[in-house]
Amino acid sequence: MDLLKEIGEDPEREGLQKTPHRVAKSWTTFAKGYKQTPEEVVGDAVFNEQCDEVIAVKDIDFFSLCEHHLLPFKGVAHVGYLPEKKIIGLSKIPRIVDIYARRLQVQERLTQQVADALQDVLSPKGVAVVIEAEHLCMQMRGVEKKSSFMITSAVRGAFRENNKTREEFLSIIGKGRM
Repeated sequence: MDLLKEIGEDPEREGLQKTPHRVAKSWTTFAKGYKQTPEEVVGDAVFNEQCDEVIAVKDIDFFSLCEHHLLPFKGVAHVGYLPEKKIIGLSKIPRIVDIYARRLQVQERLTQQVADALQDVLSPKGVAVVIEAEHLCMQMRGVEKKSSFMITSAVRGAFRENNKTREEFLSIIGKGRM
């Protein structure tokens, strides 16, 4: 209500009367990641499997909210790992991305959190995460650069230590969708 008044709107206007309730309800969806952990989401979907090749899921759509301006940013995450006797159920990787994306965020931290979560859950030989995102806080305000996007990466284990392994992952994900 105060925000509506502050910008010069009448909170009693027909179209705005239920807006505070709608916004509060929306925020429970936007921030649902605070109520989840990777361990809960993954559950028993970790399987013993002899696999020594890179496994990757690319173009995982997500949205998040910039913690500085409370404006959305959205993009795609590319996540890969090199197993150490265990693999994870395919749908669990996008769910891990969503856990951290559905919080107030900065893209740099989001990228690190996804990599760390997969490392913690699987203890693989390595993890690599690349995130590409458009930030409305930069497109709608400030410098107003409409077509820019940001790319961040996090590499752990074999992806950090071995250029060939890192290059294999980057080749697999190719040019993202952004």
